[in-house]
Amino acid sequence: MNKWIVDCWNVVMDHEKNPLSSIPDFSTRHMIMQVLAWMWCIVFAIIVGSMWAGVISMMLHTLLLGAVAVTVVTFETAKRKPNVFGTYSGRGDGGEHE
Repeated sequence: MNKWIVDCWNVVMDHEKNPLSSIPDFSTRHMIMQVLAWMWCIVFAIIVGSMWAGVISMMLHTLLLGAVAVTVVTFETAKRKPNVFGTYSGRGDGGEHE
């Protein structure tokens, strides 16, 4: 049952497994996912009957998807170009804190 739930989630939410995976540009896929999220926020607001529910839902979806995008970019950068992050340890040349 758990695998089925995860598979259902991935078919909709994973840009590499849903039909949007045929779009070659990651930014375009992300923007389309954002627009779909906003659409569902509006649908939810209409169902609930409150404009504020839609506004709050849109802001939270934007925040959530933005955080996911930053995380994916950070992970991909760490995997492909780990030297970008450097070797900063917080200590000066003499071993003391700066």
